[in-house]
Amino acid sequence: MTTGVDSRADLLFLAFERNSRVNAALLAAIEASDLPFASGGWSIGKLLCHLASFRRQWLAEIAPKHAAGLRSLADYTDDGRDFEPLTDDLLVIADAFRAGDAAVVAAVHAALTERRPFPGFYRSDPTELLVHVMVHDAHHRGQIMSLLRQRGRSRADMIKLEDATWLVWRE
Repeated sequence: MTTGVDSRADLLFLAFERNSRVNAALLAAIEASDLPFASGGWSIGKLLCHLASFRRQWLAEIAPKHAAGLRSLADYTDDGRDFEPLTDDLLVIADAFRAGDAAVVAAVHAALTERRPFPGFYRSDPTELLVHVMVHDAHHRGQIMSLLRQRGRSRADMIKLEDATWLVWRE
């Protein structure tokens, strides 16, 4: 998506689209049997549900109309510090990523078009939400990659996955 107004925003929208493709490549490499694997922390499935739900959570705070209709994949505790994943279906998780990414893009585009910040957050520029999601995704993707290695993925499989994710950034 381009704004036609701001080349910096256009670059961030492009980066966000690539981030979405990296997430899709990661999801394509994960099998249902991988989801329960954990190594002292969150499982692969819990991390994925958190990532997909993160979009809905933030949009509910800053752009509620864009969060409407997005499915939460996490049942959070009252204090919000922990949660239980609500699905172990990779197709549901992938759909939540796609819908969440589309909603984030729509919310940022609307804020830019209306020349307004998000209330209470990202006051300097609405595109900060795109950056926040990308950084957050990268953090947890690293955890997932580590868990896949610990689970016993072969070096060849990991190289294939790394190629699928890094090639997106070399276009």
